[in-house]
Amino acid sequence: MFAHRYWIWIWYGILAIGVIGFAPALQWARTTHWKNLDEVMRAFGTICTSVGMLLLLYEVVPLVGYGLLILSLIIFIFAFIWGRKLEAERKRPVDPG
Repeated sequence: MFAHRYWIWIWYGILAIGVIGFAPALQWARTTHWKNLDEVMRAFGTICTSVGMLLLLYEVVPLVGYGLLILSLIIFIFAFIWGRKLEAERKRPVDPG
């Protein structure tokens, strides 16, 4: 039972990290015209993952927990692809004329 509570506290910590990271990512997105959408998606994916895991650990609506885990996987894949796209755009040389 101790290990179960241990994992619950770990996922609450990860949830806190996701929420703390989501707020500045949104603020930064507003000032950069959403050029950091990958960071916003990573923070949102972290929130979805931790809420899904907490639902599974508490054994409350496990179907929603699994759904959130699948959603977070899709969000992380999207963030990875979007981040690679932005990185490639930044490395592309600028044509001066």
